[in-house]
Amino acid sequence: MDILKKVCLVLIIIGALNWALVGLFNLDLVASIFGGNDNIIARIIYIVIGIAGLVDIAYLFDRD
Repeated sequence: MDILKKVCLVLIIIGALNWALVGLFNLDLVASIFGGNDNIIARIIYIVIGIAGLVDIAYLFDRD
């Protein structure tokens, strides 16, 4: 489970940095790399980062 926590944390950091770039420079790095927001690969990356965020919500309330 520790590996899952770390992978999710890395994905959330990537997502946060992408949102910072969107807010500061109006640059969506994921969309730029993978050919736009409508590209299936970019959409999959957005979904995976979102799922990582949902998984980490559970860890937020974990008492370990």
